[in-house]
Amino acid sequence: MNLIELMALIGAAALLIWSAISTRRIKKSLLKWSVLTVSVLLAAVASFISALALTGLVKAHSRSAPVPSLIVEMSPERIARGKAVSDSFCSGCHSVEGTLTGGMDLANDLPVPVGSFVSSNLTPAGPLKQWSDGEIFRAIRNGVGADGHWLTFMSYTNAGSLSDDDTRAVIAYIRSLPAAGARQPDPPDRFNLLGLTMLGAGLLPSGNPVTTAAVSAPRKGPTVEFGEYILSYQDCRVCHGKQLTGGVPGQLGPLGPDLTVVKGWKREQFIATLRTGVDPYGHQLGREMPWRPLGRMDDEELSAIYAYLTHLPSS
Repeated sequence: MNLIELMALIGAAALLIWSAISTRRIKKSLLKWSVLTVSVLLAAVASFISALALTGLVKAHSRSAPVPSLIVEMSPERIARGKAVSDSFCSGCHSVEGTLTGGMDLANDLPVPVGSFVSSNLTPAGPLKQWSDGEIFRAIRNGVGADGHWLTFMSYTNAGSLSDDDTRAVIAYIRSLPAAGARQPDPPDRFNLLGLTMLGAGLLPSGNPVTTAAVSAPRKGPTVEFGEYILSYQDCRVCHGKQLTGGVPGQLGPLGPDLTVVKGWKREQFIATLRTGVDPYGHQLGREMPWRPLGRMDDEELSAIYAYLTHLPSS
Protein backbone atom coordinates (compact mmCIF):
# COMPACT_ATOMS: atom_id res chain seq x y z
CA MET A 1 0.00 0.00 0.00
CA ASN A 2 2.85 2.42 0.78
CA LEU A 3 4.39 1.77 -2.62
CA ILE A 4 1.06 2.38 -4.37
CA GLU A 5 0.53 5.64 -2.47
CA LEU A 6 4.11 6.69 -3.12
CA MET A 7 3.85 5.93 -6.84
CA ALA A 8 0.59 7.90 -6.96
CA LEU A 9 2.34 10.85 -5.31
CA ILE A 10 5.26 10.66 -7.74
CA GLY A 11 2.77 10.43 -10.59
CA ALA A 12 0.97 13.54 -9.31
CA ALA A 13 4.28 15.40 -9.17
CA ALA A 14 5.07 14.36 -12.75
CA LEU A 15 1.61 15.42 -13.90
CA LEU A 16 2.03 18.82 -12.27
CA ILE A 17 5.42 19.27 -13.92
CA TRP A 18 3.83 18.39 -17.27
CA SER A 19 1.05 20.90 -16.56
CA ALA A 20 3.65 23.60 -15.85
CA ILE A 21 5.42 22.85 -19.15
CA SER A 22 2.11 22.89 -21.01
CA THR A 23 1.33 26.46 -19.91
CA ARG A 24 3.41 27.71 -22.85
CA ARG A 25 0.38 27.00 -25.03
CA ILE A 26 -1.83 29.41 -23.08
CA LYS A 27 -2.19 32.69 -24.95
CA LYS A 28 -3.41 34.95 -22.15
CA SER A 29 -0.44 36.13 -20.14
CA LEU A 30 -2.18 36.48 -16.74
CA LEU A 31 -3.80 33.05 -16.93
CA LYS A 32 -0.56 31.52 -18.20
CA TRP A 33 1.52 32.81 -15.31
CA SER A 34 -1.16 31.98 -12.75
CA VAL A 35 -1.37 28.36 -13.89
CA LEU A 36 2.41 28.13 -14.16
CA THR A 37 2.95 29.45 -10.63
CA VAL A 38 0.39 27.12 -9.06
CA SER A 39 1.65 24.09 -11.03
CA VAL A 40 5.29 24.74 -10.11
CA LEU A 41 4.50 25.22 -6.43
CA LEU A 42 2.36 22.10 -6.22
CA ALA A 43 4.91 20.08 -8.20
CA ALA A 44 7.67 21.23 -5.85
CA VAL A 45 5.64 20.24 -2.81
CA ALA A 46 4.70 16.83 -4.26
CA SER A 47 8.30 16.19 -5.34
CA PHE A 48 9.64 17.17 -1.91
CA ILE A 49 7.17 14.91 -0.09
CA SER A 50 7.96 12.07 -2.50
CA ALA A 51 11.68 12.45 -1.82
CA LEU A 52 11.12 12.39 1.95
CA ALA A 53 8.81 9.36 1.71
CA LEU A 54 11.35 7.51 -0.44
CA THR A 55 14.05 8.29 2.13
CA GLY A 56 11.74 7.04 4.89
CA LEU A 57 11.04 3.85 2.95
CA VAL A 58 14.78 3.19 2.67
CA LYS A 59 15.23 3.87 6.40
CA ALA A 60 12.35 1.54 7.25
CA HIS A 61 14.10 -1.33 5.48
CA SER A 62 17.73 -0.62 6.30
CA ARG A 63 18.03 -1.79 9.91
CA SER A 64 20.06 -4.97 10.33
CA ALA A 65 21.82 -6.90 13.08
CA PRO A 66 23.57 -10.28 13.26
CA VAL A 67 21.78 -13.29 14.69
CA PRO A 68 23.71 -14.65 17.71
CA SER A 69 24.32 -18.37 17.77
CA LEU A 70 22.74 -19.71 20.94
CA ILE A 71 20.41 -22.35 22.30
CA VAL A 72 18.66 -21.39 25.52
CA GLU A 73 18.66 -24.14 28.11
CA MET A 74 15.38 -24.55 29.97
CA SER A 75 15.27 -24.71 33.75
CA PRO A 76 12.59 -23.89 36.35
CA GLU A 77 14.73 -21.04 37.73
CA ARG A 78 15.31 -19.50 34.29
CA ILE A 79 11.64 -19.78 33.34
CA ALA A 80 10.62 -18.19 36.65
CA ARG A 81 12.98 -15.27 36.10
CA GLY A 82 11.71 -14.87 32.54
CA LYS A 83 8.13 -14.79 33.79
CA ALA A 84 9.03 -12.10 36.33
CA VAL A 85 10.63 -9.89 33.67
CA SER A 86 7.82 -10.55 31.23
CA ASP A 87 5.05 -9.83 33.73
CA SER A 88 6.55 -6.48 34.71
CA PHE A 89 7.84 -5.38 31.29
CA CYS A 90 6.73 -7.30 28.18
CA SER A 91 3.12 -7.68 29.34
CA GLY A 92 2.54 -3.92 29.14
CA CYS A 93 2.25 -4.22 25.35
CA HIS A 94 1.92 -7.94 24.64
CA SER A 95 -0.66 -9.05 27.24
CA VAL A 96 -3.92 -7.33 26.35
CA GLU A 97 -6.53 -10.11 26.40
CA GLY A 98 -4.24 -13.01 27.33
CA THR A 99 -0.68 -13.72 28.45
CA LEU A 100 1.64 -12.45 25.70
CA THR A 101 -1.02 -12.94 23.01
CA GLY A 102 -0.44 -9.43 21.64
CA GLY A 103 -3.00 -7.40 19.75
CA MET A 104 -2.40 -3.88 21.07
CA ASP A 105 -1.98 -1.24 18.35
CA LEU A 106 0.58 1.06 19.94
CA ALA A 107 -0.16 3.71 17.31
CA ASN A 108 -3.37 4.52 19.20
CA ASP A 109 -1.33 6.33 21.86
CA LEU A 110 0.75 8.37 19.40
CA PRO A 111 -0.06 12.06 18.93
CA VAL A 112 0.21 11.74 15.11
CA PRO A 113 -1.27 8.88 12.99
CA VAL A 114 1.93 7.52 11.42
CA GLY A 115 0.91 3.90 10.86
CA SER A 116 -0.05 0.70 12.64
CA PHE A 117 2.20 -0.98 15.21
CA VAL A 118 0.52 -4.08 16.62
CA SER A 119 2.18 -6.07 19.40
CA SER A 120 2.85 -9.64 18.28
CA ASN A 121 1.52 -12.85 19.75
CA LEU A 122 4.59 -14.29 21.50
CA THR A 123 3.03 -17.67 22.30
CA PRO A 124 3.45 -20.65 19.93
CA ALA A 125 0.27 -19.46 18.16
CA GLY A 126 2.35 -16.61 16.74
CA PRO A 127 5.38 -16.52 14.45
CA LEU A 128 7.99 -17.08 17.21
CA LYS A 129 7.29 -20.79 17.09
CA GLN A 130 9.28 -20.83 13.83
CA TRP A 131 12.08 -18.56 15.09
CA SER A 132 15.39 -19.75 16.51
CA ASP A 133 16.49 -18.69 19.99
CA GLY A 134 19.09 -16.44 18.35
CA GLU A 135 16.43 -14.72 16.23
CA ILE A 136 14.29 -14.03 19.32
CA PHE A 137 17.39 -12.73 21.13
CA ARG A 138 18.10 -10.38 18.20
CA ALA A 139 14.49 -9.15 18.20
CA ILE A 140 14.69 -8.28 21.90
CA ARG A 141 18.19 -6.83 21.80
CA ASN A 142 18.11 -4.99 18.46
CA GLY A 143 14.52 -4.80 17.19
CA VAL A 144 14.99 -6.91 14.04
CA GLY A 145 12.63 -9.77 13.15
CA ALA A 146 13.52 -13.21 11.85
CA ASP A 147 12.91 -12.04 8.27
CA GLY A 148 15.08 -8.95 8.77
CA HIS A 149 12.07 -6.62 9.14
CA TRP A 150 12.52 -3.61 11.43
CA LEU A 151 10.52 -4.13 14.61
CA THR A 152 10.02 -0.42 15.04
CA PHE A 153 8.54 -0.18 18.51
CA MET A 154 10.82 -2.88 19.88
CA SER A 155 13.77 -0.75 18.78
CA TYR A 156 12.19 2.29 20.46
CA THR A 157 11.93 0.50 23.81
CA ASN A 158 14.84 -0.20 26.11
CA ALA A 159 14.43 -3.98 25.83
CA GLY A 160 17.97 -4.08 24.44
CA SER A 161 19.26 -3.11 27.89
CA LEU A 162 18.04 -6.37 29.41
CA SER A 163 21.05 -8.38 30.48
CA ASP A 164 22.06 -11.41 28.42
CA ASP A 165 20.89 -13.68 31.24
CA ASP A 166 17.52 -11.95 31.56
CA THR A 167 17.02 -12.00 27.79
CA ARG A 168 17.66 -15.75 27.75
CA ALA A 169 15.25 -16.10 30.68
CA VAL A 170 12.52 -14.30 28.71
CA ILE A 171 13.13 -16.63 25.76
CA ALA A 172 12.86 -19.66 28.05
CA TYR A 173 9.58 -18.35 29.47
CA ILE A 174 8.18 -17.67 26.00
CA ARG A 175 9.10 -21.22 24.95
CA SER A 176 7.26 -22.60 28.00
CA LEU A 177 3.92 -20.97 27.16
CA PRO A 178 1.02 -22.86 25.57
CA ALA A 179 -0.34 -21.63 22.25
CA ALA A 180 -3.09 -19.07 22.80
CA GLY A 181 -4.77 -16.18 21.04
CA ALA A 182 -4.71 -15.21 17.38
CA ARG A 183 -1.78 -14.53 15.11
CA GLN A 184 -1.25 -10.80 14.68
CA PRO A 185 -0.26 -8.92 11.48
CA ASP A 186 3.12 -9.90 10.04
CA PRO A 187 5.11 -7.72 9.80
CA PRO A 188 3.65 -6.11 12.91
CA ASP A 189 4.82 -2.56 12.20
CA ARG A 190 3.62 -0.62 9.16
CA PHE A 191 4.27 3.06 8.50
CA ASN A 192 1.70 4.91 6.41
CA LEU A 193 2.70 7.59 3.90
CA LEU A 194 2.72 10.29 6.58
CA GLY A 195 4.89 8.08 8.79
CA LEU A 196 7.37 7.41 5.99
CA THR A 197 7.53 11.13 5.20
CA MET A 198 8.19 12.03 8.83
CA LEU A 199 10.74 9.23 9.12
CA GLY A 200 12.51 10.51 6.00
CA ALA A 201 12.49 14.04 7.41
CA GLY A 202 14.08 12.88 10.68
CA LEU A 203 10.95 13.71 12.67
CA LEU A 204 10.64 10.14 13.97
CA PRO A 205 13.39 8.23 15.79
CA SER A 206 15.23 5.53 13.88
CA GLY A 207 15.50 3.27 16.93
CA ASN A 208 18.17 2.64 19.53
CA PRO A 209 21.61 1.84 18.11
CA VAL A 210 22.29 -1.78 17.14
CA THR A 211 24.72 -3.47 19.53
CA THR A 212 26.49 -6.80 19.77
CA ALA A 213 28.09 -6.07 23.16
CA ALA A 214 27.40 -8.30 26.14
CA VAL A 215 25.05 -6.84 28.75
CA SER A 216 25.32 -7.83 32.41
CA ALA A 217 23.28 -6.95 35.49
CA PRO A 218 24.24 -6.43 39.14
CA ARG A 219 23.16 -8.95 41.76
CA LYS A 220 19.48 -8.71 42.53
CA GLY A 221 18.74 -6.81 45.73
CA PRO A 222 17.08 -3.64 47.10
CA THR A 223 20.07 -1.56 46.00
CA VAL A 224 20.62 1.61 43.99
CA GLU A 225 22.65 -0.39 41.46
CA PHE A 226 19.91 -2.94 40.84
CA GLY A 227 17.32 -0.18 40.68
CA GLU A 228 19.41 1.57 38.04
CA TYR A 229 19.52 -1.65 36.04
CA ILE A 230 15.74 -2.11 36.19
CA LEU A 231 15.17 1.44 34.98
CA SER A 232 17.69 0.90 32.17
CA TYR A 233 15.25 -1.46 30.44
CA GLN A 234 11.92 -0.25 31.78
CA ASP A 235 10.71 2.59 29.56
CA CYS A 236 10.15 5.19 32.29
CA ARG A 237 12.39 7.69 30.49
CA VAL A 238 10.15 7.69 27.42
CA CYS A 239 7.60 9.67 29.44
CA HIS A 240 9.54 11.02 32.44
CA GLY A 241 12.61 12.34 30.58
CA LYS A 242 16.21 11.18 30.32
CA GLN A 243 16.99 12.26 33.88
CA LEU A 244 13.55 11.19 35.17
CA THR A 245 12.92 14.78 36.16
CA GLY A 246 9.87 15.20 33.92
CA GLY A 247 8.98 14.86 30.27
CA VAL A 248 9.62 17.58 27.71
CA PRO A 249 7.38 18.72 24.82
CA GLY A 250 8.09 16.92 21.56
CA GLN A 251 9.03 13.56 23.09
CA LEU A 252 7.48 10.36 21.72
CA GLY A 253 5.65 9.40 24.90
CA PRO A 254 3.15 11.33 27.05
CA LEU A 255 4.55 14.00 29.37
CA GLY A 256 5.31 12.32 32.69
CA PRO A 257 5.95 14.18 35.97
CA ASP A 258 9.25 14.60 37.82
CA LEU A 259 9.96 11.31 39.62
CA THR A 260 12.15 12.93 42.26
CA VAL A 261 8.82 13.59 43.99
CA VAL A 262 9.31 10.06 45.36
CA LYS A 263 11.91 11.47 47.76
CA GLY A 264 9.03 12.73 49.86
CA TRP A 265 7.44 9.27 50.08
CA LYS A 266 8.17 6.31 52.30
CA ARG A 267 9.29 3.10 50.63
CA GLU A 268 6.01 1.40 51.57
CA GLN A 269 4.06 4.27 50.01
CA PHE A 270 6.00 3.94 46.75
CA ILE A 271 5.36 0.20 46.58
CA ALA A 272 1.67 0.70 47.38
CA THR A 273 1.38 3.31 44.62
CA LEU A 274 2.62 0.87 41.98
CA ARG A 275 0.43 -1.90 43.34
CA THR A 276 -2.81 0.10 43.55
CA GLY A 277 -2.40 2.93 41.03
CA VAL A 278 -3.13 5.53 43.74
CA ASP A 279 -0.38 7.80 45.11
CA PRO A 280 0.05 8.72 48.82
CA TYR A 281 -2.12 11.81 48.28
CA GLY A 282 -5.05 9.82 46.91
CA HIS A 283 -4.50 10.75 43.27
CA GLN A 284 -5.20 8.07 40.65
CA LEU A 285 -2.27 7.54 38.29
CA GLY A 286 -2.96 8.43 34.67
CA ARG A 287 -4.16 5.93 32.07
CA GLU A 288 -0.82 6.06 30.26
CA MET A 289 1.10 5.03 33.38
CA PRO A 290 1.72 1.24 33.22
CA TRP A 291 1.51 0.78 36.99
CA ARG A 292 -0.14 -2.64 36.73
CA PRO A 293 2.81 -4.44 35.08
CA LEU A 294 5.30 -2.45 37.15
CA GLY A 295 3.44 -3.41 40.31
CA ARG A 296 3.98 -7.09 39.50
CA MET A 297 7.63 -6.77 40.49
CA ASP A 298 8.43 -8.18 43.91
CA ASP A 299 9.16 -6.00 46.94
CA GLU A 300 12.90 -6.38 46.47
CA GLU A 301 12.76 -5.02 42.91
CA LEU A 302 10.40 -2.16 43.78
CA SER A 303 12.60 -1.30 46.75
CA ALA A 304 15.58 -1.13 44.39
CA ILE A 305 13.72 1.32 42.13
CA TYR A 306 12.79 3.38 45.19
CA ALA A 307 16.42 3.42 46.31
CA TYR A 308 17.55 4.61 42.89
CA LEU A 309 14.90 7.33 42.57
CA THR A 310 15.56 8.68 46.06
CA HIS A 311 19.28 9.01 45.22
CA LEU A 312 18.66 11.08 42.10
CA PRO A 313 19.78 14.72 42.22
CA SER A 314 16.85 17.09 42.66
CA SER A 315 15.71 18.93 39.55
